[in-house]
Amino acid sequence: MGVNLNHNHFDNMEGVYIIWQAGGPVIRVGQGIIRDRLSTHRRDTAITAYPNLYVTWAPVLSPYRDGIERYLADILKPKVGDAFPYVNPIQVFLPWPWQM
Repeated sequence: MGVNLNHNHFDNMEGVYIIWQAGGPVIRVGQGIIRDRLSTHRRDTAITAYPNLYVTWAPVLSPYRDGIERYLADILKPKVGDAFPYVNPIQVFLPWPWQM
């Protein structure tokens, strides 16, 4: 995850994200202030134990984040994390390579 989180692109950005291993599984999905969440995950050895990590994110308004995170967790079955919101999932288009 060599993303420059100090870039102004991340200023005030809130949404959902997916961390995955190149050629491998999804490691983590989540939501919140993207810069803060990804910074925290960079220090999480449960995540960084996996080599060759990539990340993608999308800005999402607060009322939709729980449902989208629930959908992503249900579909992508991340290896790390289990405290996903217990709400009705909101289906979204998945980024490549998971598009079905």
